[in-house]
Parts: sequence; structure tokens; C-alpha cells
Amino acid sequence: MNNKSQMKVWIAALAALVIAAVLVIDHYADTPGRGGPPAGGPNGAGFTQDAGGSPPSGSAAQQGEGRGPGGDGFGAGRGPGGGRPPMGEGGLGELFTTLGTIALYTGAAGFSWFWFKKKLKSPSMLIRRAAKLCYGLHKLLGWATLLIIAVHGGYFLVTKIHDDKILTGVGSFVMLLAIAGYGFFITRIRVKAMRLVHRTLSILWVPVLLVHAGGSVLIAVAASAAVGALVWFVDRAAAPSAVSAEAQRE
Repeated sequence: MNNKSQMKVWIAALAALVIAAVLVIDHYADTPGRGGPPAGGPNGAGFTQDAGGSPPSGSAAQQGEGRGPGGDGFGAGRGPGGGRPPMGEGGLGELFTTLGTIALYTGAAGFSWFWFKKKLKSPSMLIRRAAKLCYGLHKLLGWATLLIIAVHGGYFLVTKIHDDKILTGVGSFVMLLAIAGYGFFITRIRVKAMRLVHRTLSILWVPVLLVHAGGSVLIAVAASAAVGALVWFVDRAAAPSAVSAEAQRE
């Protein structure tokens, strides 16, 4: 393949990166307290006040639809039969939030193949076996991550379309689609840059996820990095033993 063909491989990846970047920027621009405009009137409370400093009668704040007790700013705090439970406060919301967290760890586990890909001939039998296992699970974990995030995101698109995390969630999913797409076509399009793009997108996906999911992402990244460090240490520790055994055979 010539350089022109190698460059064309990056087009879809760059498009996904641009879409994700625009959505993240829009998220910060629209979120009160993060450089965006206030949520409502001059006082930023989402409603105007009358001369006595109280919200007008019939407003969302007086009806429990704003950020009062049990409210989340999107009508989730309404009375009986008046709305859905807020994200992460029990019920289906908590279940689908947990699915998103699970997807972080399946994604991190899938990425861990990166630490093993050049260790199939490691002097450590343990590392060789782990490398074969990771190779077999890499695609499965990737598709599982895509499916879980699709379910997680689909639920909140329906129930929380105005939530401030929707934009970053969509951006994260766009990037994951691109990662999965390149992974799917790696063995079908024989272009050397395919693997590089697949790996680069996987790394650049992390900051977008960090904006969307926060500290859980750091834990998942730290766990994957710890696996990489452990692989390096065990592989290095086994190398002198392998050299010694080879010398004895000679």
C-alpha cells in the first residue's frame, strides 16, 4: 500500500475525534459552573424571582421539579407518578449506571491485550498462557463493551435526554464505534496503519471517558496499567532463568 492509502485509513478516525471533541466542548459550554451560561435568569437558578426574592408561584422550584429535595433539575423530583427516578438514585437508573461502570472495566480488560501482544514467546510460561487467553478474549471483550455501552446509553437517551452527561456520552460512543469498526476491519483491510489507528483511538478514548464518567475511568486505567507493569516484571524476572537453562543445554 502507498502512503496515500495509509493516510485514507485515518479519515474515519479523525471524523470520530472531531465529533467527540465538539460534543465535549459543547458539554462544557452548556454546563452551568463550567464556563457556560447560567441555567436560567440573572441569578442562574433556572427561574426569575419576584420582588420579594421568591420564585414565582407555579414555578418548577415550588412544584419540586427543580433542584429541591429529591429533584435533579430535569423534573425527576416530581410527586407521585410525576417523573422518573434521577440517575444513580435507585431503580433502573442505578442499574444502567452500573452497566456503564462495568463497560469501563471490560474495555480496560480488552485493552490489556496490548501488554501481551508481543509476549506470546515470553520466557515465562505464565505470561505465554495469559497472552493466549487475552488474544482469545480481546475481540469478545471489545464487542461486549460496545453492547453494554449501547444499552447503557440507550436507556439514558430515552429517560435523561437533557442530562448534562448526554453529550459526552454520545461522544464516547462515537469513538467506541470507530474503535470497534477499525478492529473489525483489521483482518479484512490489509493496511498497516489499521492497527495503529485502532490502538491510537483506544488511547484517545480515555480522556473523553474521563470527562463523561469521572474517577471510575482512572481506576480502570490504573488497573490496566498495573497489569502491564506486572507483565513486564514477570517477563523480565523469567528471562535470566531462560538464558541459564539454554546455557545448560548447550
